[in-house]
Amino acid sequence: MLAAAGAVAVDALDPSDVDAGIAAHYGDPMREQRLLATDVGLVDRSNRGVLAVPGADRLSWLHSMTTQHLEGLEPMSGTELLVLSPHGHVEHHAVALDDGSTTWLDLEPGTAVALLDFLDRMRFLMRVEPADVTGDWAVLSLVGPSSVDAAKAVGPRPMSPPEVAAVPGAKFAAGSVASGPTSRYGVVAITDGGYARRMGYGVDLLVPRPAVPEVVATLGVPLAGLWAFEAMRVADRRPRLGRETDHRTLPAEVGWLADAVHLDKGCYRGQETVARVHNLGKPPRRLVLLHLDGVTTDELPTPGSPVTTVDGRAVGFVGTAVRHFELGPVALAVVKRSLPDDARLLVGRAAAAIDPTAGGA
Repeated sequence: MLAAAGAVAVDALDPSDVDAGIAAHYGDPMREQRLLATDVGLVDRSNRGVLAVPGADRLSWLHSMTTQHLEGLEPMSGTELLVLSPHGHVEHHAVALDDGSTTWLDLEPGTAVALLDFLDRMRFLMRVEPADVTGDWAVLSLVGPSSVDAAKAVGPRPMSPPEVAAVPGAKFAAGSVASGPTSRYGVVAITDGGYARRMGYGVDLLVPRPAVPEVVATLGVPLAGLWAFEAMRVADRRPRLGRETDHRTLPAEVGWLADAVHLDKGCYRGQETVARVHNLGKPPRRLVLLHLDGVTTDELPTPGSPVTTVDGRAVGFVGTAVRHFELGPVALAVVKRSLPDDARLLVGRAAAAIDPTAGGA
């Protein structure tokens, strides 16, 4: 897709960017944002890692190690999951789909090798064969209100809409949370190979890499770059591993409890911390949307930039900053939970204000 007219690669702008290898935009980032907000565009996300986990024990095995209730994941459906450290900090985030014989995990660029290494060390005598298939499979995303209709060109069967369960209150009664994944995404087979998974923002396509040109041509959908996708993600307050997370991020801090964490399943690594934080009800930090004032096109803060009060006290960090076609310069940030919504903040030289409608994680 980098051969498409007007394509500007992420690495042409920043060779060190984790998203190197795909298009940042196709010549008009603001038009591409409007397209994703009002109609549909196709975004190349083929830099994401992909793991395939076939085997009869795959769901019970993954269930025992991750935050999600996977034993109840039906064939041709998807969900989200986290792998935590022993202390409950987020190490991996994956979006999953199961086709009845293999569980497919797509995850952040550059993280597939580390997750596969962890899974291989946990195999023991289980009937599973995890493998890194990133070189063979690519993720593309149809984004926008017309995505489901656009996906019919490659997967004519209807996909059930996403379902995300409500997060139970603190100190809920044991057994009161239904078994099964807390998020469920409909999946259908693509006519010429691969899968389509319906998400809240659109439809993800998992396709064999040699089939990408044919899929793009069959869809006939205008292309949009990763900049436009990221602008929609920031406006939707959706966290991304490695941007809105650091080495001590807890799932509750960035809003992953609903999508990726089942709070009433068996033990897994980090489960005690998740339960303790949820029962106390107040994780130490929260995810917020910041409006940035006085930022020029070339001055968007970089990931990790400190968020401070006007007197210089550090209260958090910026994850992803974008120039949104309607909201202007905005950023997702992780800040101290005690920070009031009306706090006067700075990100570098720019004044920043928490969007009170965002709610925060």
